[in-house]
Formats: sequence, structure tokens, C-alpha cells
Amino acid sequence: MVKYKRNGNIDMSKAIIALDKSKSYRVYLTISTDMVQEAAGIHETTPLASAGLGRVLTAAGLMGIMLKNDEDKLTLNFRGDGPAGQILATAYGSGAVKGYIADPYIELPLNEKGKLDVGGSLGIGELTVIKDLGLKEPYVGTVALVNGEIAEDLTAYFYISEQQNTSVALGVKVERDYSIGAAGGMIIQMLPGGSEEAVDLLEDMLSKMRPLTAIISDIYEGCKGMTQEGLAEKLLSEIFKDMPEDYRPEILETRDISWQCDCSRERIEKALMTIGKKDLTEIIEEDGKAELQCHFCRKKYDFSKEDLIHILERI
Repeated sequence: MVKYKRNGNIDMSKAIIALDKSKSYRVYLTISTDMVQEAAGIHETTPLASAGLGRVLTAAGLMGIMLKNDEDKLTLNFRGDGPAGQILATAYGSGAVKGYIADPYIELPLNEKGKLDVGGSLGIGELTVIKDLGLKEPYVGTVALVNGEIAEDLTAYFYISEQQNTSVALGVKVERDYSIGAAGGMIIQMLPGGSEEAVDLLEDMLSKMRPLTAIISDIYEGCKGMTQEGLAEKLLSEIFKDMPEDYRPEILETRDISWQCDCSRERIEKALMTIGKKDLTEIIEEDGKAELQCHFCRKKYDFSKEDLIHILERI
């Protein structure tokens, strides 16, 4: 498996929230290359796993900034009977995103379009969206996977579970050395009272739009040295350049989106406490130690026999 490191200081990815002049639709858009590269490096993913995980991370980041409060949390859980098994990402209203794929080493032949077969890697299954907004019970919505390609599954989720007409575009370009050449996402949501003309114009625009990663790659080539915010603004203007002036989106807000894992030794200790006295006693007597690894960032936490006894005494 190829390992790759990033050089220098990496800026946070920027996400744009925009509203068109007629107030018919809202746009959430980001270039997430750095965030996806971070995740791919941590999980040492194959190109196929990078594509699947990267799409889910990008979508989660965009849906996370839709939440009202920084501490509000959203989880996207894709499960299927394919070799990937599960792709999960959690995002906060603050813009922090983390995630993992159950099998980061999956490989499959390209699909009939000559693309990485993310849908085939997930197979038949379901998408569960969990929103924890600080209420007594979290919101949970589940839909069957449309094709496992992530964007279409999320479009179906918004329509079925949230009664929201939404278009989702996601893309991850993986280079020959397994590094991430380009990644990004866009969510367009129609607003109540939006005009039919806006719907028709958007449908026409989306039908002619090149893949997001192709547009992002061109922007990278032509705008070297530009800030993350500048790149995101350029992407927005490039996508909507042919939209009539009255329906062109204007930027409302720019937000940070970045890979951040909030695991800690204290959290892992609490996880050990949940297994119960009997099982923890067995670990102490049989193994005399324990090593636990965070699913998201793969950091390992070692607990000696004395550590485990101390935890046992607190149960």
C-alpha cells in the first residue's frame, strides 16, 4: 500500500453558502481536496476506497454546515452487501469532519463508464442519516441506496426523508500515486416559493456541467497560488457562469471545513467502562493489557494492567 505525506502547512478547505438573486435556491459548495487527502493518508486507502470515503466526507461536511449550532452533529452511514461494507462520516456544525471505510483496501474493476466503481463497492444496502441537535432524541432517516454512488443516494434521501428538492454533485480524482488530485462537492436546494424558471435553468445547467473534478483541476492549473477561499469562489463562478443574472448565486457566507478527530484517552476509557465488569476482568486476567484503536484517525491507545484495574474500580 502506498503511503503519502503532505508537505508544508495545509489551509482548511473552504465551503461557500450562496443564494441566488431571485431567492429560488441555495448552494453549498466546497473544494475538499486537502480534507480527502488527509483521510486517504490516515487510512492508506486504495483509489476506490479513496473515492467512496472522499465523496461521503465531502457530503457530510456540506450537510454539517447546514446545522445551526457548532456542536450539532450529523452522521452519514452507508451500509451495503458489497466489499466496502460500510462508509461512515460524522460532521459538526463547526465544520469538523471525520470518517472511515470498513475496508480501505478494496479493489474492483472499473465500471461500465470506465470509472472507479463506488456503487459496486457498496452494493445493495441503505443510507442512514442521524442528526443530533441536542434534543432528547436524535433525528434518524433511512433510505435504500439508489446505486451506491453517494450523490444519487443523498439526492433520494433529501427528497424522501426531508421532502426537499435537491441536487447533489460529488467527485474525487485519484492520481496514479494514490494521491488526491481533486475533490469537491455541491448541494443545490430549491427554496419554498422558488420559480419554475429557476428549476428549468438549473436542470439545463446541470445536464451540461462537466464533472466537478475536471472543473477543479482546471482551476488548480489556472489559479496557482490562490487561497482556498479564492479557489472556492472561482468554482462557484465557473459553474454558474452561464446562468442569467437574475438567477445567479451570490455568496452569503464562507465556512471552514476540515478533517478533525476528537478522540481522546478519556473517551476510550469510557468505552472500556461500557463493556462491563465481567468482560473487563477477563481482559485483565487473560491479557493483562489492552490496545484500542480509534476507527476514525487510527490512533492507538495502550492500557496497562494497572490502568485497566483503575478503570474497573470506577465501574
